[in-house]
Amino acid sequence: MIDHQEMLELKRWNTPTIYNGWEQLTSRDAGRVGFNLEETRDFMPQMGSMVGRAVTVVIEPGNPAHQNPDAWSEYRSYIASVPGPKIVVIQDLDKPHNYGAFWGEVNSNMHRALGCVGTIIDGAVRDVDEMCNAGFKALARRLSVGHAYSTPIRWDCEVEVFGTPVEPGMLIHADKHGFLAVLAEETPRLLEAARAMDTFECQTMIAAARSSVGKSSGEILEQLDSASTEFGRLVREKFASEGGESA
Repeated sequence: MIDHQEMLELKRWNTPTIYNGWEQLTSRDAGRVGFNLEETRDFMPQMGSMVGRAVTVVIEPGNPAHQNPDAWSEYRSYIASVPGPKIVVIQDLDKPHNYGAFWGEVNSNMHRALGCVGTIIDGAVRDVDEMCNAGFKALARRLSVGHAYSTPIRWDCEVEVFGTPVEPGMLIHADKHGFLAVLAEETPRLLEAARAMDTFECQTMIAAARSSVGKSSGEILEQLDSASTEFGRLVREKFASEGGESA
């Protein structure tokens, strides 16, 4: 299991960079799974990336029929039982209407106290400034004035958010670009892989592109072709034994 120190280091990178490393390690179809397939909105982009273990919950704010008087207490006990940092991943059954917001000032502060750093909710949020003050980041579908009948219905279960299944305990990396949901077996070399891919890009294709001033089109094309070939070689040599995808 990935430790807290590695999570802090992963947080220093943006989500696309983490994806670049992850796609070299995963045996899944990195072109269609593991990340949001629908557009998300980052309501706190100034907070940068967030990283944590997924804790999951299903809500239906437009339905007043959910009357479990112990739901909130039982749900909070579940949240408290999982080691942090945690990201609350929420499926809103009202989608696409999203009648009310599960998140606001109070809920954000309570979850922050329980070790949660943010949320990915396929629904609505409110009190954005107050959420920022609590240090609680949100990727959501939209804003809402009211909370309607927001209450936990089910938790610690697989959810689907923005077209992507997320299981409890998955490593989540998210920022203004969207989110990546990583299986436990894909985490051991994730940080190393992301660092390597960033280094390979900087040493080859980016370096070649930025050293093109004063050169002819023919020289630039030759230089870019050479850099691209070298990038591919570095990636293949680094990840040939990983069993994942290679560039």
